[in-house]
Amino acid sequence: MIAPTLLGHVGAVSGATISVRQFEGVASGIAIIGGRSYRVGQVGSFVRIPQGYHDLYGIIAEVGATATPEAAENLSSRGERWITVQLVGEIVETAFERGISQYPAINDEVHLVTEEDLAKIYGTAEEGQVVIGRLAGAESIPVHVDLDRLVTRHSAVLGSTGSGKSTTVASLLRAIVRSPDGGSNFPSTRILLLDIHGEYATSLKKIAHVFRVSPADDEKPLFIPYWATDTTEMLAFMLGKLSDPAFAAITDKILSKKLQLAKGGLYEGIDVNSLTFDTPLPFSLKQLWFDLIDPEIKTWNENTQLTSAIEQPGNAETLVAPVYPLPGPGGAKPFANKTAVLSIRRQLDQMRSRLLDRQYDFMLHPGDWEPALNDRAKKDLPELLDSWLGSDKPISILDLSGIPSGVLHHLVGGILNILYEALFWGREAAEGGRQRPLLVVMEEAHRYLGKDADGPAKAMVQRIVKEGRKFGVGAMIVSQRPSEIDDTILSQCGTFIALRLSNTGDRSKVQSALPDSLSGLMDSLPVLRTGEAIITGEAAKLPIRCRITLPPEGARPSSEDPRVSQAWAKPKVQEDYVNLSGPWRAQNPKWKRNEKGK
Repeated sequence: MIAPTLLGHVGAVSGATISVRQFEGVASGIAIIGGRSYRVGQVGSFVRIPQGYHDLYGIIAEVGATATPEAAENLSSRGERWITVQLVGEIVETAFERGISQYPAINDEVHLVTEEDLAKIYGTAEEGQVVIGRLAGAESIPVHVDLDRLVTRHSAVLGSTGSGKSTTVASLLRAIVRSPDGGSNFPSTRILLLDIHGEYATSLKKIAHVFRVSPADDEKPLFIPYWATDTTEMLAFMLGKLSDPAFAAITDKILSKKLQLAKGGLYEGIDVNSLTFDTPLPFSLKQLWFDLIDPEIKTWNENTQLTSAIEQPGNAETLVAPVYPLPGPGGAKPFANKTAVLSIRRQLDQMRSRLLDRQYDFMLHPGDWEPALNDRAKKDLPELLDSWLGSDKPISILDLSGIPSGVLHHLVGGILNILYEALFWGREAAEGGRQRPLLVVMEEAHRYLGKDADGPAKAMVQRIVKEGRKFGVGAMIVSQRPSEIDDTILSQCGTFIALRLSNTGDRSKVQSALPDSLSGLMDSLPVLRTGEAIITGEAAKLPIRCRITLPPEGARPSSEDPRVSQAWAKPKVQEDYVNLSGPWRAQNPKWKRNEKGK
């Protein structure tokens, strides 16, 4: 008796690709098996090839005349009843494994995969598995991803605008933190989300602390102390281009200040013999500016530089330079200074401008982390790391929506530098990356990880995706333009969650980076439904088409399209456009007019 699931027979085998000749008794359309309906020969669906004690599994990549094997193209056997299948794994006894140990033979039977077969692959709840959705073709089957491989081997969530990317990320993070019964599968979860557009505060507020430049009542202020970031990059941002002698002289001054501070014995883990200008110790930028500007403008009453011609002493705290008379003409006094002159007057003017610019306060004047003129700060690195990584909620959201775009590269690079260096050097501690790994989720990654980008953010992410696995730092890259992301970064992502991608360049970039050569499955990227994804790579047992579980109605990211017809159908009311100019000036979308302003 012919099994109702029989689809055809193997006609040709070429490595992991096999050609299947459809059984003539199979009609196109829908097959009813066990009371359930199945689409016959759908691209992206699974097939099963029995091999005695175990079964091979493959995915349909092509159907029809284009799937005809070359050897049959000029024979009577050619036609449209051929299917191309990519072999992907096998079930040995009861466990499914990626890869195959043997190949099928010619005329072996090929069967449709039923929900019972899929349950054998996806239905087992192994340790470390997270349910993120349902199979698109069999919604009774939950889709699991391997949390270990998702974090340590890095991942990418890619999709065009409106494909459900932000909702997918929110759903994925909620699935990791919360079990279906509302409890917690992983109570020591540690996730840090870089939110470029401020989309996630609402959707994840019950399981996350939000840090924002202009915080609301239930949020925390965002501070990134400049002295904890990479000093070379910080100086490039503050001063611009410097000559090598000037850079060396400035870093020597910074090292001297840090050395003096270290000798006070106030900071744990400091070895003065291995101290460098990059060691994360506080130092005052205001005092540094004051110390650098003085030699540039100083004049003397004598050519031997014995008596200063100073008229007003200046003030480092308020960034007021000392006042000296200009050098006299010819050989007349006062005489220009010749000691420690670096010829960086223009760069110091830029530095002062940066220090006075309020939009950079979160980094250059970081609250209790800002050092006084004596280089001491009220709070140190442990308090900063504890607020980001050690809070009572599993997710920390750094809302960067109020950050000037010109400083985004430096800021993201600075944040990642603080996190990676701390977890790298403390990897053996209970708080370190190996004992309690960290997942860093990077939204809108194409803005600072582009091919042509040359900044600290790109360098740090490259380091994380290359080395982070060993030290417990995982990366999740989220982007709507994968074609713009640096090749090195994308190629290191072991798991891809690909939503609808309309652009040909973006699709080809994903296709070339995928570990499974499944062109037929990838060709469905432009026609995926919103919230539907193809998941493939290390964390997925098989490349699958999945319906991502939507978060509850009130817990979705604030990235949905506005309802134009509903909004325009409302009666027009009296408007006050201070509600637009006020938030713009305040750089805070939650700004409200106070009572006096009414």
